[in-house]
Amino acid sequence: MEVGMTFRDYNSRISSMDFHKTSNFLVTASDDESIRLYDVANAVCLKTINSKKYGVDLVRFTSHPSTVIYSSKNGWDESLRLLSLHDNKYLRYFKGHHDRVVSLSLCSRSECFISGSLDRTVLLWDQRVEKCQGLLHVQGRPATAYDDQGLVFAIAFGGYIRLFDVRKFEKGPFDIFSTGGDVSDANVVKFSNDGRLMLLTTSGGFIHVVDSFHGNLLSQYNVKPVSSGSTLEASFSPEGMFLISGSGDGSVYAFSVRSGKEVASWMSTEAEPPVLRWAPGSLMFVTGSTELSFFVPDLSKLAAYVGRK
Repeated sequence: MEVGMTFRDYNSRISSMDFHKTSNFLVTASDDESIRLYDVANAVCLKTINSKKYGVDLVRFTSHPSTVIYSSKNGWDESLRLLSLHDNKYLRYFKGHHDRVVSLSLCSRSECFISGSLDRTVLLWDQRVEKCQGLLHVQGRPATAYDDQGLVFAIAFGGYIRLFDVRKFEKGPFDIFSTGGDVSDANVVKFSNDGRLMLLTTSGGFIHVVDSFHGNLLSQYNVKPVSSGSTLEASFSPEGMFLISGSGDGSVYAFSVRSGKEVASWMSTEAEPPVLRWAPGSLMFVTGSTELSFFVPDLSKLAAYVGRK
């Protein structure tokens, strides 16, 4: 993979990004208090929306490509907001957290979403209702994620991943998986597209890959640890055979899930881990730091590889 396109017009670091699952759109959030919408197919920025009053930290697409939910970054209002990108109007506010929201996951099969905060709560929401639909207390920084079917969600903290049935979450987790003694803060938890695997990143620089049915720790990778204010991100490739990860030294690494070995790396001169996302169903991933970079196949190396075969 090589960088095919880079946008260098950011005034500060990119804090979050998300691909829409069925459309060719990418949305980013930046510490310069902006939200930007990109047409991925044509590699153009379609719109920039400023959020000067509230700031912006995490941003996620809803099922509709013209609406997003995002978290604040101003230190005085921790509400989540449903925003129309079409006309820059707030459609709904979701109030309930009392500290920074560090995890935000939307269900792909319903209007539900979950948020995790440094106030040590995980709240369950319905996009159509302002009041939260459920509350779970945790004992640490939570990382949250829905599976692709929307039947299960995961909450990771304190060295464990807890799985909940969406229909009866109030009864507690139906399974708990250990990450093998790594008790550093959970950063990101994700399911692979087929739901068979999960990954968990932690501030200690570890990426754990777990069998989501049996809880077996399949592989573990180690990169540079991240600072307390940063997030170590990782993402499965669409077929689940590889994962890409940021690092505390600003670099990006690719690992084989099957062999557990590093297969590629892209060094950086930055000192903060990049945010990153693999495009759904596409051979492309995107990284964000103080610039936005689209990684695509290196056609010269691909041709040489095919020629050898």
